[in-house]
Amino acid sequence: MDKRDGIFSPAGVVVDLGAAPGGWSQLALKRVGKAGAVIAIDCLEMEPISGVEFIQDDFTEQSGLQAVEQALAGREVDVVLSDMAPNLSGHAAIDQPAAIYLAELAADFARQRLSKTGCFLVKMFQGEGFDQFRAQLLRDFNKVITRKPEASRSASRECYLLAREPVL
Repeated sequence: MDKRDGIFSPAGVVVDLGAAPGGWSQLALKRVGKAGAVIAIDCLEMEPISGVEFIQDDFTEQSGLQAVEQALAGREVDVVLSDMAPNLSGHAAIDQPAAIYLAELAADFARQRLSKTGCFLVKMFQGEGFDQFRAQLLRDFNKVITRKPEASRSASRECYLLAREPVL
């Protein structure tokens, strides 16, 4: 997706929500380089990645949000990534609303912290609430694209929404 859409830029500031095990953080760090910054948060442990500031906390809790804000130290954010996922129960009626809730929290953070040219990339599962969430992104960002990762099975409902340029 980064090759196709140019998500990261040199010296950019990236916040990776739901970062464990660290794949997105590693890619982001390569793209932003030493002049950039990658701040990653997850409630799960993550192996240290040299150059990535990792916060082990729950982003859905005030303490997690405050830790990210402290790490940002007032800097604008160029990219907000969200790979957050709820603990799955196996029941779509429970899991889908929980996933939408996490996406809404990430989108709210992105709307507040992104630079005017920033982008928000969020993993989603198509289903109840997806269309409404995408419609809200279309109101809040100038561009919204749906991407299906090549690694995702064709039968999977997994996709990513890439929203660019928040409407200020």
